[in-house]
Amino acid sequence: MVEELVAAGLAAGAACVVYLAGAARVVKQYERGVVLRLGRLREQIREPGFTMIVPFVDRLHKVNMQIVTMPVPAQEGITRDNVTVRVDAVVYFKVVDAADAIIRVEDYRFAVSQMAQTSLRSIIGKSELDDLLSNREKLNQGLELMIDSPALGWGVSVDRVEIKDVSLPETMKRSMARQAEADRERRARVINADAELQASKKLAEAAHQMEDAPAALQLRLLQTVMAVAAEKNSTLVLPIPVELLRFLEHGTRATDSQAAAEPVAEPVADAASPPGAQPVESTEPAAELTAEPKESDSPDGPDAPDGPEPSQQRVEVDAHKVVDRHR
Repeated sequence: MVEELVAAGLAAGAACVVYLAGAARVVKQYERGVVLRLGRLREQIREPGFTMIVPFVDRLHKVNMQIVTMPVPAQEGITRDNVTVRVDAVVYFKVVDAADAIIRVEDYRFAVSQMAQTSLRSIIGKSELDDLLSNREKLNQGLELMIDSPALGWGVSVDRVEIKDVSLPETMKRSMARQAEADRERRARVINADAELQASKKLAEAAHQMEDAPAALQLRLLQTVMAVAAEKNSTLVLPIPVELLRFLEHGTRATDSQAAAEPVAEPVADAASPPGAQPVESTEPAAELTAEPKESDSPDGPDAPDGPEPSQQRVEVDAHKVVDRHR
């Protein structure tokens, strides 16, 4: 009898152990337990810790309440300004209602992933390329609203959405590089022109100051020579003062005007030539014309009649000189 009681007690204990093993459950701190009894949802959500269910009757589903980081595959689309781009993003979401995440949707992770991909394509089609590159904060907010609206019915809350990368075609990259280079060159030219304008104003002020004190220009010239000589150059260039060039220019102009003011002498006609005859230019040197005739050259000797008068010879020589000068 005692043995039967012991055996019955052992059997009951074993049954209790099996029951406890099948009924005992542990819910972790970052989880919540949803119990379905005979397929019907139990309103009580099991909190973290040790909990019990009815074996073979209840079924416990554990739902992770942590924030889930889900990458969105790169989506290719055409922007509003007809540029083909590839955009990928990342979604941060968490479950706020464990019962809705189990009852209302089959797989909330897959549902959120598909919703993120379709919303990303929609954002690409509604935006321009400049917005995708520079105004990402606004696009992130719009994408978050598009994903969060249907996800609330699934017991899921989207924490934030970030666009990671925007891939452009190579031709578009080259065009944007040329545009950026042209813009930088334009800014450099504007800055250089502004600097030239300021420098010209300062130089004009310095010129007015040096005009009142001419010695300042000479001191500035000496400073420039010293600065050039300090570099140990083998060649030293000394500029000619502008005043010297002006002096030479004024002297040249005075000489030209004086030469132009002198009257040109008219050729004197020969006294022995008839009226209306042109002056005869002599091809012989002037010295031969002024030479006196020798006695041996006279055909009649010393008793020959005298030649032209000396005054007539002098007039002829002066006429030939005037003609030569005029020529």
